[in-house]
Amino acid sequence: MASTVEDFLSKEDEQAIIKAIRESEQQTSGEIRVHLEHHSKKDALVRAQELFHLLKMDNTKDENGVLIYVAVDDHKLAICGDRGINNKVPADFWESTKDKIITQFKQDNFRDGLIDGVRCAGEKLAQYFPWEHGDVNELPDEITTS
Repeated sequence: MASTVEDFLSKEDEQAIIKAIRESEQQTSGEIRVHLEHHSKKDALVRAQELFHLLKMDNTKDENGVLIYVAVDDHKLAICGDRGINNKVPADFWESTKDKIITQFKQDNFRDGLIDGVRCAGEKLAQYFPWEHGDVNELPDEITTS
């Protein structure tokens, strides 16, 4: 894996991921975000859950936010879904989505891995929370970092 967040994704990679988020969110009322940071001493899922709250992802109307979290230097990855989507997807869904991302990451395809994760989350969100007239984008689509 790359040694810094800046080296992890190019500006073009970031734009491709944001485009995948926007395309996925056009099919659902759900919200998808990607967060990158250099390092965390915490377990990846614990840190993702903290960030989920800090990024106000637990404030969506249908409780259907999804956060893909990567600690770049630590090679840690977690996916955190809110209550609404977690109550709908199979128990192993986030783990299998994470496996798809990791498969790409192992080949240094960081952009494609994150896009695969975004699309998997988007497909499930669209299945259970389809876009309806009047739905608004409740959260920014940009990749956040810390």
